[in-house]
Amino acid sequence: MKKLLSLILAMTLLIGASAMAEALPAETLFTPGTYEAEAQGFGGMVQVTVTVAENEITDVTIVGEMETPALGGVAVGTMGEAIVKAQTPHVDGVSGATVTSAAIIAAATEALEAAGADIALLDEYRRDESEDVVKEEKTIETEIVIIGAGGAGMTAAIMAQQAGKDFVILEKMPYVGGNTTKATGGMNAAETLYQKEQGVEDSVELFAQDTMVGGHNINDPDLVNTLAAKSAEAIDWLDSIGADLPKISFSGGASTNRIHAPADGSAVGNYLVDKFSEKLKELGVEVMLNTKATELMVENGQVVGVKAEGPDAYYTIKSKAVILASGGFGANLEMIADYRPDLQGTVTTNAPGATGDGIVMAQAVGAALVDIEQIQLHPTVEQSTSMLITESVRGDGAILVNQNGERFTNELLTRDAVSAAELAQEGQYAYIIFDQHLRDNLKAIEKYVTNGLTVQGDTIEALAEQLNIPPETLAKTLADWNEAVATQNDAQFGRTTGMNENLTVAPYYAIQVAPGIHHTMGGVKINTSAEVINTEGNAIPGLFAAGEVTGGVHGGNRLGGNAVADIVIFGRIAAESAVEFVSK
Repeated sequence: MKKLLSLILAMTLLIGASAMAEALPAETLFTPGTYEAEAQGFGGMVQVTVTVAENEITDVTIVGEMETPALGGVAVGTMGEAIVKAQTPHVDGVSGATVTSAAIIAAATEALEAAGADIALLDEYRRDESEDVVKEEKTIETEIVIIGAGGAGMTAAIMAQQAGKDFVILEKMPYVGGNTTKATGGMNAAETLYQKEQGVEDSVELFAQDTMVGGHNINDPDLVNTLAAKSAEAIDWLDSIGADLPKISFSGGASTNRIHAPADGSAVGNYLVDKFSEKLKELGVEVMLNTKATELMVENGQVVGVKAEGPDAYYTIKSKAVILASGGFGANLEMIADYRPDLQGTVTTNAPGATGDGIVMAQAVGAALVDIEQIQLHPTVEQSTSMLITESVRGDGAILVNQNGERFTNELLTRDAVSAAELAQEGQYAYIIFDQHLRDNLKAIEKYVTNGLTVQGDTIEALAEQLNIPPETLAKTLADWNEAVATQNDAQFGRTTGMNENLTVAPYYAIQVAPGIHHTMGGVKINTSAEVINTEGNAIPGLFAAGEVTGGVHGGNRLGGNAVADIVIFGRIAAESAVEFVSK
């Protein structure tokens, strides 16, 4: 009798009293003990250890040291508790960490099956977590509200904290980083200390000119000049918070070595998100995660706060200023189709939180939009995973070939030009080709190898055979390219950058790529003080914006490396302007 009562009590806790009318299983669910399994995650193997009693999952421990902290790391840190709560491995994954989430579910399933579990039965008795939660109404008073904890929002938060201001920072996702986690190359900046140390000649004027030309000259010249003029001091500021970017290389559309990256060549986005997170933690700043801003509050024409919804409360946040740093709309395929029907069905590299919420909220209070239909395709996206292959691969010397094994463009033209050239090829795709030397010197490549995106050959002919490319054609293409590097003369396509190293060190690698939606250049209109401009051409008092939520900086095409410049430079400006505004 005691055993039966204990079983009933356990099941009551697991599935709730309302479900007890259903029959309990006659036999035990598990063989008590601890079981382990692993599965391939995004960055490496994910290990799941499950401990079970006769009728209860008592503990789930997940280890995934190679997963990206801002994405997969969140799944590693939260999904164990979710499995224990639901009493089944079939729980919701973390948005933006699909691969890691799937690995955790697969490994947990394998471990539970080893414990004798019938997964279908666990799903049948899954704890019902759909009960309505009664949310409180809460009011917060502060000086500044920052909407979005991506790169621009975290930059603004660090600046606001260093200025001694009271603020809150909201993030609708369960993790920080936003689209910044998707940035792979680096940050453009001119006349920097690192360029001078490495003998790179550059100027603010040339940076601005490249950006205007790359954007088809529809950019706002004042914003572009501000971006270029304040880029070197932004690199210095990053140094001051421990986020140095000393490695310099080429990026598409640049006239010289200008893109700054981490010393080891790792992806710039995750690197900066980690450094920003560490700095915010050091400064004692807490981000309100899973809290979505829903409305800008306005009184007498001035923005005076934000309404938001969190997991357990509805918030009215009264403030003197608001900084919009909520990102673009590259993950909102319906919104993209509204502005660009021709892009219907195109894969996107964007983080799942990039849905344009801030743009919609700003419009509701009279903000003007600029270049909203300008949406960028990135030419090197692996289509089955939507994983972006960083421009640094081409910047460090890789080439693109078609299914015939032939080059078809200057690989470091602007992204729109390279994307158009790819779409003109048979099958509308290409292969990016590189060698072991390039892999050894660019850490970002390791995740492509780990995730099985690369095809490898001990010789270029062996690689060609795996790709169903005529071996003699690909061998000649590579020989011609290596001769162009040796003579610094690309007679075929006039490439002049990213030609410091040839491709001669076996083994050789290829990744099949095609264009994917990468960046929305348009958004809320701002001035050089990051003030949001209304439809009448005037600044909206108390409202500032930075990053991909804004338009005007990039025009009709964003240069690789300018998004990171945008979030850091205008994130700093937005914070400085908001601090000045609330200090009046």
